[in-house]
Amino acid sequence: MKYLGHLSTDDPFYEYLRYDILPALHSVNHPDFRVYELRASNHVYLYEERDSGARVIGKFFGGVPHIGPDAALRHMEQEFNNLNYLRRIGFNAYPHYVARPLGRNASLNRVVVEEYCYGTHFKHVILKAIRENVRDVLFQKLTALAYFLATLHNRTAHESKVDFNKECDYFDQVMNRLLSAAWIGGDQAQDLYRLKNRWRDKACMWEDCKVLIHGDVTPDNVLFGDGLWVIMLDLERMKSSDRVFDLGRIVGELQHFFLQQAGDKWRAEPFIGHFLWEYSCHFPDRDAAFAAITHRLPFYAALTLLRISRNAWIGAAYRKRLLDEARRTLE
Repeated sequence: MKYLGHLSTDDPFYEYLRYDILPALHSVNHPDFRVYELRASNHVYLYEERDSGARVIGKFFGGVPHIGPDAALRHMEQEFNNLNYLRRIGFNAYPHYVARPLGRNASLNRVVVEEYCYGTHFKHVILKAIRENVRDVLFQKLTALAYFLATLHNRTAHESKVDFNKECDYFDQVMNRLLSAAWIGGDQAQDLYRLKNRWRDKACMWEDCKVLIHGDVTPDNVLFGDGLWVIMLDLERMKSSDRVFDLGRIVGELQHFFLQQAGDKWRAEPFIGHFLWEYSCHFPDRDAAFAAITHRLPFYAALTLLRISRNAWIGAAYRKRLLDEARRTLE
């Protein structure tokens, strides 16, 4: 979090915060907002009113590279509507929580304003388990996260079946990014496409019902509080899909952290097994649920490794390792 100074009273966003947002939180006659830049893919800032201590998050979807005005408007509406929807169906109190949306304004660079949520980032829990061997906390928080995701998925399930073609299309988008940046060779890419098509032919990838998934369950988008408290952030990518998309994202991220930090992705296996077993306990037949999930999981875990490898901050040697691990996972 980087301190940027005070929000100018001449800034149109100051007026919006003062008259449309702050009255819902505190009564302040002449607010003074400190501004902090947060690490995120969008332009995300923390605004802290000096006297009351009130904090809000402003997420600006406009002005993001490679995202046009119409797409930015769509992302703003998706974030705002998804937060409201999940809160309406019960994700507004312990133990499952999403931030309260306080407002949105398309004319102010497509911004959504949300309450600031306190908690420990999932990322820090993983790193502590790796670097300080604090394993019990990671096991406990994976139990809480499994409970959150199982509740989200089961509460939003409907009768129509998964269209696995859509996830194959997303696979192709990730590959196109790698190819266009020359981060993967043509022969290696063709091999990964071949493996993807083998997964497309598997009946198990089409058999489950659609559920609402978070769509971007990365360690930066999950906060933990006491006990089973889970706070989920960044909902603009929420969609109907296979529940294992979310589970595979968690598994791939755990593998990535242990591979990068400890040099061995297999050290993540006790945590992965625990997470999937805890998720499966929220079904009438735990063993059957676990078997069905683990049959489909390798595709989504590999997709996550590929997704991580397309980031510009990844070094060439580590990118090669991620690509090799993704291939092995798909086989």
